[in-house]
Amino acid sequence: MKERKGLSLNGYVAFIVLLLLAAYLVSDVLSAQVGVSTVLFFILAIISLPGFFIVQPNQAKVMTFFGSYVGTVKNSGLQWTIPFFIRKNISLRIRNFESNQMKVNDNHGNPIEIATVVVWSVDDTAEAVFEVDDYISFVNIQSESALRNMAISYPYDQHEGDEIALRSHPKEVSEALKGEIQQRLEKAGVRVHEARISHLAYAPEIANAMLQRQQAAAIIAARSKIVDGAVGMVDMALNQLSEKQIVELDEERKATMVSNLLVVLCSDQNTQPIVNAGSLY
Repeated sequence: MKERKGLSLNGYVAFIVLLLLAAYLVSDVLSAQVGVSTVLFFILAIISLPGFFIVQPNQAKVMTFFGSYVGTVKNSGLQWTIPFFIRKNISLRIRNFESNQMKVNDNHGNPIEIATVVVWSVDDTAEAVFEVDDYISFVNIQSESALRNMAISYPYDQHEGDEIALRSHPKEVSEALKGEIQQRLEKAGVRVHEARISHLAYAPEIANAMLQRQQAAAIIAARSKIVDGAVGMVDMALNQLSEKQIVELDEERKATMVSNLLVVLCSDQNTQPIVNAGSLY
């Protein structure tokens, strides 16, 4: 069932017409010319009064007639329609939904805690009202289901260079989550404007172990960079000593010098220099 425009007239124009009809009825009564037409016009005026209704900004009226959908009115302000139409109010405003923190396993089987914030609005009023029993509850349940399905598709941390992870690729993960939720809510006439992760953490039972692993990985990465820089500096020092002919070192003394420089450059603590006052050999 798709949305279509419902029958409605400008309420102010309809009100002016009703006033003219009332003036005609009064003139007939005052002139004592009450006939069948006067009675019919009077009944028509009374029946027409329930046809007036007000549509607030960013809201709509879904109208039915004896169980059949006859259209939706989105024009804000005073409106008039056939009085026998039953009108149901539905909001078109943008809403937020924040899910509860749920515990799931990521792509590598690690238990994590995750939650999401979904920004959505009703796009098709007919589908929202008639295709699902309660579209707000439908949005909440399907959003949490989509989040759970998305969480098990990606790892928490990045282990390979081109691997998409929940923690390191928030933009890609948000787009994937938005597409997953939109696909599930398509039948309910709901449009998803944004979906992003609001909470992401390891489960308490493995949080300490995973923190130690992250620290170890950071230390290894830092050490690797320090060693690369130290080797480059040692190579530069040996080349400059040789090019400028400052001192000639045999292979054994070069190895000793390389060892000392690497200790100085790669040490966690400041090294204490020792001055050799005697011969180098």
